[in-house]
Amino acid sequence: MTKHGSYPRHRDTEVEASPSFPQLEGETLAFWAANKTFQKSIDIRPAGESGENEFVFYDGPPFANGLPHYGHLLTGYVKDVVGRYQTMLGHRVERRFGWDTHGLPAELEAQRILGIDDVTEITREGGIGIEAFNDACRTSVLRYTKEWEDYVTRQARWVDFSKDYKTLDPDYMESVIWAFKTLYDKGLAYEGYRVLPYCWHDRTPLSNHELKMDDEVYQDRQDNTVTVGMRLTEPLLPGAAKPELVLIWTTTPWTLPSNLAVAAGPKIDYVVVRVASELASPLAGETVVLGKERLAAYAKELGEEPEVLATLKGSDLVGRRYHPIFDYYDDAEHRAEGAAPGPKGWTIISGDYVTTEDGTGLVHIAPAFGEDDMFVCME
Repeated sequence: MTKHGSYPRHRDTEVEASPSFPQLEGETLAFWAANKTFQKSIDIRPAGESGENEFVFYDGPPFANGLPHYGHLLTGYVKDVVGRYQTMLGHRVERRFGWDTHGLPAELEAQRILGIDDVTEITREGGIGIEAFNDACRTSVLRYTKEWEDYVTRQARWVDFSKDYKTLDPDYMESVIWAFKTLYDKGLAYEGYRVLPYCWHDRTPLSNHELKMDDEVYQDRQDNTVTVGMRLTEPLLPGAAKPELVLIWTTTPWTLPSNLAVAAGPKIDYVVVRVASELASPLAGETVVLGKERLAAYAKELGEEPEVLATLKGSDLVGRRYHPIFDYYDDAEHRAEGAAPGPKGWTIISGDYVTTEDGTGLVHIAPAFGEDDMFVCME
């Protein structure tokens, strides 16, 4: 048998017929550590006079108050490939590991450790106080740094833990504020609004990331839905005795006081239906508007064969005004205070996402509660 060289190059032995891959990995990691291979890959590549040969890679840091999971390790491999590839191109690639120490996860873990059930226990008279709570946060957020280093090193990722950074370091925070100030000075920062879920227990908005931290944050449940008739300010059809009702359907009735618009699918067919006066229905004698494909679903309220007066496209409804369900924000006092939604409030708007799979084909829009609702109203 001819003896061939093998990888890694520091081994002179032949390749075993039944090797232990974990053992081979361990040997390679030990050689890299003893030889300082990672650091050498940085040192032998100059940064350049003004850093023009540097490849700067900002690694989104994890929290260290919990152990790494599959998601961390998988993305870690991808990040490692980027640094190694840029190094092979001849760039100087310093890779400092970082720790995210801010935000709700840090606070919740500190509350759990301290046995705090209500955030007022921190600030109220006789409470532990903000300083003591911050100390508990600082201690807990770096609890598993050693375990993280072991995991990341074992997956053969090249990253520098000795020069790690923490988002709680004043120089880090100052650099973030400097970066934001620079963007602001260039006119690249703007003020706007976002719809975020609010946690009444912790008394703070939650990010999408924080929502996904708890596997049980979303649960399937049976809730009552509600269909509401909104009276148009002017009739759709000429000669009508009174303006029609546009029917909206919602699974979140508690958002109805914040209704500011109704979305109609521009290409969907809608019908204007006269409900028989003798029908045992709260809509008896009314003329209503809903999606054509939803007629059968409302047979109980509209009748088995309701009288269809007209068929319209959703685009024909866009721009029509209606009276709000509750007129509280529409009175003169609130309008004077600027609390009313403005001249385009309570208008039928276009929404490409509207379907006729359920409901009435007309969607209740409450931009204070739904992110999609806010986007379509802004547009």
